[in-house]
Amino acid sequence: MLLKKNIPIKYVFGKIKYEVLLVTLYGLIIEIVYKNFEITNISINMTVPTVLGTIISLLLAFRSNQAYDRWWEARIIWGSIVNDSRTLARQVLNLMDDPYQPENIKEFKNRIIRRQIAWCYALGNGLRKNDPMPTIEKFLPREEYDYIKKYDNKHLGLTQLHARDLNNALKQGWVNPYQQVEIDSTITRLTDAMGKCERIKNTVFPATYSLYIHLALHFFIVLLPFGMVDLFGFLMVPVLVVITACFFLIEKMAIHLQDPFENKPTDTPVLSISRNIERDLKQMMNDDEQIVHDEQVPKAFEPEAFYIL
Repeated sequence: MLLKKNIPIKYVFGKIKYEVLLVTLYGLIIEIVYKNFEITNISINMTVPTVLGTIISLLLAFRSNQAYDRWWEARIIWGSIVNDSRTLARQVLNLMDDPYQPENIKEFKNRIIRRQIAWCYALGNGLRKNDPMPTIEKFLPREEYDYIKKYDNKHLGLTQLHARDLNNALKQGWVNPYQQVEIDSTITRLTDAMGKCERIKNTVFPATYSLYIHLALHFFIVLLPFGMVDLFGFLMVPVLVVITACFFLIEKMAIHLQDPFENKPTDTPVLSISRNIERDLKQMMNDDEQIVHDEQVPKAFEPEAFYIL
């Protein structure tokens, strides 16, 4: 996710540098032909590119809005993951209990909460098509680590382990049926959030819609110099570059926002959010008397660049 401060101009205009270069060369060619060869009939009425530019502006605005909706939905989903992860940890710490042999449940609680931390990292890396296994290895015992290797979606395997442990807790009498239903509801909401993220990741923005806007934009750029060559004279080229750069930047912004899990600076910051979840859950573990106080709480994520991932 891009931060409010320190976004370099090089990053912004680096996205359209080749397009701007081609437009500049194209404008110079039109200007040279018009001035040196005295071909005055190549100009057209400015009304034509004005109307076309207005239509393209509306289409780009609609596309940008739809792309932002996808990005914002992804951020809302990860906000719910933060809430449900904290809820799961709170339920495990406060609802599960063994009054007769409290030592039996210490490691059990520790395992579930650490697994939930692993789940967040596994989901974030999985959405970005990165291997989550090196990241989550430190949170899982060896038998669980080996178990989820068979899953293509590692986060799905971790929810299955959650379900097994919850069923075991009910059999052991560590939770009653009502508590079991509440904890299972939290795991279900996490599963729903997982599915929503995968829907956004696997649903491609309509290619035909993008193609039509892209072609219309290029047709507008082809016509624009012929409408401005009489109006602006030698200033036609810089004006052309400024106008087209604005259109290209809006198009690029929409392209980047429409895919919020592509490991780009404009992504939803899933790994930063996972770090915050890890910090919160470990603090909850260290604050509970039934959990061994040996969890190293990580520091809050501090970005080193103009974005966080």
